[in-house]
Amino acid sequence: MSRLRALWQASLNATKRALTWNVDDLIPPSEKSIFNFNSKEELKRWHLYSDSEYGGLSSASLEINNFGNGLKGIFSGHLSLDVAEDSKWNIRRGGFCGMRSKKFDGFIDLDAYDSIALKLKGDGRCYISTIYTENWVNSPGQHEDNSWQAFVFVPKDNWYIAKIPLARYLPTWRGNVIDAELEMNPSRILGMSLSVNAEGGVPGAKSGPGDFRVELEWIKALRTE
Repeated sequence: MSRLRALWQASLNATKRALTWNVDDLIPPSEKSIFNFNSKEELKRWHLYSDSEYGGLSSASLEINNFGNGLKGIFSGHLSLDVAEDSKWNIRRGGFCGMRSKKFDGFIDLDAYDSIALKLKGDGRCYISTIYTENWVNSPGQHEDNSWQAFVFVPKDNWYIAKIPLARYLPTWRGNVIDAELEMNPSRILGMSLSVNAEGGVPGAKSGPGDFRVELEWIKALRTE
């Protein structure tokens, strides 16, 4: 086949493919993996925080371990309401820990999805799922990311897939819900976190100071509609 004929045939084939496109080709997959705790490399994507940064006595750790059914993430620690006597911070009590992802390389776009799903095995406590988006709510000059939070109740001792509609995430500032009509921009997501407080949460969940532990397999975005 001559070169000219080969080019003509390639062009014809491309035209045929363009004319026979399927609408399904334009629809993103029904789920998008965001985090998968099946490798110790995943630890590099997260950092821990707690009230100990402000004089509290709570502590937390994040590990990747294999208990016979594959590698899983374990976020665990101890919640304390006490504050160090020599603390220079003006806080009356502690009682929180969290794991926050490092910022994504740019943004991730979840505009095609309507829910966040987490596969967890917990301790009966209520955790807080947070999504961080590009700052457009706060005043100019403030460099904090906007945060959107939702409760996640994790039943004790059984693997559970928690599905949280994005519409359920409320805008917050330093842990307090912003009393305003605001809407998340899911196309400009910078990172996520999972945290736990000694107090608050949903009715029926375990609360109070003491140990906490939750295992994580993955975090995904879902399109359920």
